[in-house]
Amino acid sequence: MALPLKTRFFFSETGDIARFTGRFFSHGIKPRYEITEFFRQCFIIGYKSLPLVSLTGFIIGLVLTMQLRPALMDYGVESQLPGMVGIAIVREIGPMLTALIFAGKIGSSIGAELGSMKVTEQIDAMEVSGTNPFKYLVVTRVVAATLMLPVLVVISDCIALYGSYLGVNIHSVTSFHLFFDQVFHRLAFGDVIPSISKTFFFGFAIGVIGCYKGYTSSKGTEGVGSAANAAVVVSSVLVFIIDLIAVQITDILGLN
Repeated sequence: MALPLKTRFFFSETGDIARFTGRFFSHGIKPRYEITEFFRQCFIIGYKSLPLVSLTGFIIGLVLTMQLRPALMDYGVESQLPGMVGIAIVREIGPMLTALIFAGKIGSSIGAELGSMKVTEQIDAMEVSGTNPFKYLVVTRVVAATLMLPVLVVISDCIALYGSYLGVNIHSVTSFHLFFDQVFHRLAFGDVIPSISKTFFFGFAIGVIGCYKGYTSSKGTEGVGSAANAAVVVSSVLVFIIDLIAVQITDILGLN
């Protein structure tokens, strides 16, 4: 019995992405290393994403605090608000929302950029000129995305906690020292290490999918838009899947 067309496409696409990922590792460990292009991509992917990530983190912390406060007041445990918000942001909300924002901004950008280079035959021109386009275009972007997302998540978490501090002080007066003392009193290494570790995998998945969709795009300018759109959708789904796996692993290891 033949498999449905969509099922065959899914397995074919999965295999192509796996081969693309294997090609990344085989090219990535071999010299020559594109150090200059790598730092340029770190600047573009990391630094230029900082304003959006910072604004998102601030709003997350402020809104979460304002939403939780009435419910905690009903149970008379308003004093637990800093600790609860800190755990929620550091363990799950901060990494997940930052990764999704990152997938929307960077995943689409990489997909559109490489897709445009593909359809205008710039990648073929690089091969003719003796440059390894895969190492120059793909490896540098994937490594930059893998390393920059954890940094952005840490910054986003800090800004979100500051936004939460401001949210607490809208209706009451809590000192900066007391607020963060309560936050860090509730946090442990079992909260911080897994949440930061999984963001490396988030960044890697977003970088690989964005590069794959752009590097293999076709159908002219229409393919560029399709590559950017598919990069966002697939990388966002992978972020959820990786997060689910990470939660199961931390639960098995007793880190929750």
